[in-house]
Amino acid sequence: MELPAIALGTWSWGSGMAGGDQVFGNHTDAESLKSVFVAAYNAGLTMWDTATVYGMGASENILGGFIKDYPREKFIISTKFTPQIAPETEAPVLTMAEESCRRLHTDYIDIYWIHNPADVERWTPGLIALLKSGVVKRVGVSNHNLAQIKRADEILRAEGFRVSAVQNHFSLLYRSSEKAGILDYCKENDIDFFAYMTLEQGALSGKYGTANPMPEGSDRAATYNPILPKLDALIAEMKKIGEAHDASVSQIGIAYAINKGTYPIIGVTKPRHVEEAAAAAKIKLSQVEISALEALAAETGVDTKGSWENHMA
Repeated sequence: MELPAIALGTWSWGSGMAGGDQVFGNHTDAESLKSVFVAAYNAGLTMWDTATVYGMGASENILGGFIKDYPREKFIISTKFTPQIAPETEAPVLTMAEESCRRLHTDYIDIYWIHNPADVERWTPGLIALLKSGVVKRVGVSNHNLAQIKRADEILRAEGFRVSAVQNHFSLLYRSSEKAGILDYCKENDIDFFAYMTLEQGALSGKYGTANPMPEGSDRAATYNPILPKLDALIAEMKKIGEAHDASVSQIGIAYAINKGTYPIIGVTKPRHVEEAAAAAKIKLSQVEISALEALAAETGVDTKGSWENHMA
């Protein structure tokens, strides 16, 4: 199946450990999200990204509850094995994948990821049995640096498989994967690069600023509210470029990631988020516009690397 230009993210769906309430200050449930899913389906955005650790299964449960009412082949489902919560079973990667399938109401996963490189040698081989059985169609690695990506690929190729996708944090404010050569490596080796936190959890959406900070008590408020004043010039330029394209600030942030050759994963909690994302996929930025945005982003001097992330270089 051909990939849509944009994947839709569900990190902020549901509640609980690493859930939307704790990380984003959101309060979402299946009832409030059903219209979002329907809007996405109608817009042709049918690639969904989730993970067991998002709300400890809550995100997968909500998404699976929606998907079960539609033809499974219409969707590309992406979910993840997170080493830090690996079950104590004989085959923990298999166990977590099977539990994800149950919550997602599916008998296969289109793209399955090793969520982070806690131990490339230990966890990567666990993907092989999933590929051989057909439980997983493609595999990828997330939050891995270039050396770790190459090592994971070596392990898989020894059994006739390969790393076919990489998922790392990438935005105007965080271009570590580009600077480390990962974007070029992916392009040269026909590997799809998925960019998460493209809008920096809303800091690059145009919604938040000094006068309108993020919801207090959430993880993202603690991270981003202190740096919002440093983003004023960048947001102003995104707004200016957006006006030239009849687009919003967030659409320019999404379009930037697409124009850099990535598949952005956009978190959606309202139907308008889906509509904006779909329209952003059609925006073509000029090299002059991209260079102006990158220059202003560099001038902010901020580092939005997550505490869970590897240094890419």
